[in-house]
Amino acid sequence: MPRVRKGSATRQSHKKVLKNARGRRGSASRNYRQAKEAVTSGLVYSRIGRKRKKRQFRAMWIVRLSAACRERGLNYSRLINGLKKANILLNRKMLSEIAIADAAAFDLIIDRVKQAMKI
Repeated sequence: MPRVRKGSATRQSHKKVLKNARGRRGSASRNYRQAKEAVTSGLVYSRIGRKRKKRQFRAMWIVRLSAACRERGLNYSRLINGLKKANILLNRKMLSEIAIADAAAFDLIIDRVKQAMKI
């Protein structure tokens, strides 16, 4: 059996890595070894960033809700507890949007929460 050399397959995989490394500075966009490291670390950080983005948005919604609640004489933890007691099934994103866009509707939600908690 003749010996098989993987020239074309290797070239294809190298081209794929170098294509993904475009825009990098210096040898990370030209040399295969540095490009491979740059691409793999970039993929790792992009996954981490996607997870971090969700975390940051949730934190932002909580800060907004906390500020809106304090204006109305309530704190965030009591709001969440009151929402569960009042059977209001709104997530934090929608609640923060309501607090920003429609203050009257948010006041109604706060009143319902206060009634459920009997404050």
